[in-house]
Amino acid sequence: MITLSPSGMHCAKGRFHVDPWRNCDEALITHAHSDHARIGAKLYHCTPGTAALIALRLGSVSIQTHEFGEKFKMHDTWVSFHPAGHILGSSQVRVENRDEVWVFSGDYKRDADPSCEPWETVECGTFITEATFALPIYVWEPTKVVVRDIFEWWQADRESCSILFGYSLGKSQRVLAALTEFTDRPVYVHGAVAKLTEIYRSHGVKMVPTRTLAEGEGAKLKGELILAPPSAHRSPWMKRFPNPQTAFASGWMQVRGQRRRHGYERGFVLSDHVDWPGLLQTIEETKAKNILITHGQSAVLGRYLNGKGWTASELQTEFAAEGEA
Repeated sequence: MITLSPSGMHCAKGRFHVDPWRNCDEALITHAHSDHARIGAKLYHCTPGTAALIALRLGSVSIQTHEFGEKFKMHDTWVSFHPAGHILGSSQVRVENRDEVWVFSGDYKRDADPSCEPWETVECGTFITEATFALPIYVWEPTKVVVRDIFEWWQADRESCSILFGYSLGKSQRVLAALTEFTDRPVYVHGAVAKLTEIYRSHGVKMVPTRTLAEGEGAKLKGELILAPPSAHRSPWMKRFPNPQTAFASGWMQVRGQRRRHGYERGFVLSDHVDWPGLLQTIEETKAKNILITHGQSAVLGRYLNGKGWTASELQTEFAAEGEA
């Protein structure tokens, strides 16, 4: 029911694309990260949370919102969005035509995350899944455990500021929300994080207080925590902070040597993508017979699933793995 076209994943029966990477008439958007939500569609369909984020990122575009679980007709298909647990508003797309049901996962995770709607398993005949961390080495600790480590790392150094680098949309808000279990102290945020965080607040996500950085304020922030995107690391922006301690929050920190290779003093394994056990659990729970695999370790996952009795194959998309978007 869903095939690849020059514009991306296309459903001919519904006359729409899902997360297209070229111009099209109607697009169903799973979430607001830049590799999935791009400019070029005449009309965007998505959840209210995603709509608020893509309006900020894409500017003045035509958007029609749909609540989770709401079925709406797209020509010869019925479509609905279901929570993916990736970031605020992130969704899976369920497409139904007669007795045929397909589900595209988008990016997703199974771990509890106080900043977004939790994952919902949707049964289907064909499941299209990401495979960003589809290797057995990737097994995540619970969010609370990792953020407690981040809090303790921050509290251990009162003589310099602590700068935690992480993606401005999703990762930063997840940390801010999870920190409410340990503190009510304000956290300073880079400008790239600030507006996105306010959208999360407007959708009812509880987070610790945040403050934006004033020009020349860096030297006064001893003992404070600052959240910033990876693009700020080793940039002129860093010159305002004398001798900060630095860390990076990402699933890639599970791999030995990644922290040193990128010049961070500390790495925290915190990913907004599903880990290996969660990936296999999800595929089993969907009861799908056919598995299509998009970005990430798609070849590895395909070989594994075919060896276990599924019918699995790769889809060559333009989506990016975490850290490449």
